[in-house]
Amino acid sequence: MKEIFVSFVVFCCLTAASLGVLLLHPRLPAHHRHDDTQNSVRLVANVFVVLTSLVVGFMINSAKTRFEGINRDIHSFATDLILLDKTLLLYGTEASETRQRLIAYVRRAADGQWTTGDPVHTSDATSEQLLNDIGVNLRALKPANDTQLSIWNDARDQYRKMVELRWTLVEQAEGSIPGPLLGIVTAWLILIFASFGYRAPRNLVVVIGLVSASALVSCALYLIIDMDEPFTGPIHISAAPLQRALAEISK
Repeated sequence: MKEIFVSFVVFCCLTAASLGVLLLHPRLPAHHRHDDTQNSVRLVANVFVVLTSLVVGFMINSAKTRFEGINRDIHSFATDLILLDKTLLLYGTEASETRQRLIAYVRRAADGQWTTGDPVHTSDATSEQLLNDIGVNLRALKPANDTQLSIWNDARDQYRKMVELRWTLVEQAEGSIPGPLLGIVTAWLILIFASFGYRAPRNLVVVIGLVSASALVSCALYLIIDMDEPFTGPIHISAAPLQRALAEISK
């Protein structure tokens, strides 16, 4: 998984940078270990601390907004499924086959686990066929009176809206945080952690602190990337709305 790979690489880089400088510092020439040099290193590191804080804050806000937006779309999608089913019920027994196609699609989508081939956020032949069959059956219906005609038009509008929302979810399934941005943030963090190791005491407490800080920063990036890809990982969109929709239309 992308987030695991990125967080592991970041952890290794930060640990190597901080501990490497910690071990290298005593071997540097005397003028490289002067107080003025240390102050300059800290000033430069402070610049990147501010930049990293701003960019990471932006990444958190972007991932959170994206997660909440897709979660809202999932609830809307489930609502559209229920409304379409209710409309088909109003149409009458002629729409029974269309309802069965709809139930089959929702049952396939509401399995309780998001997978790489889930029909809600991934285009695959089976789910496409199920959706197309619903549309074909809808168009094949022949309204017998004005009431059925009105209901038929409503059902077609609801079907069109449902398909549009489903394709919106498909397009949003992949992460939105650019790889170059992650690379830049990682480079800044490496510089910051290298400054932490510069002239730090060489003892077990410092080593544990640097390794722990590297691990926590890596975990934070892992969670940000995971939230940015809301259908995978421990932080993911709940399939409960679709399960409730399935329970409702299966009555």
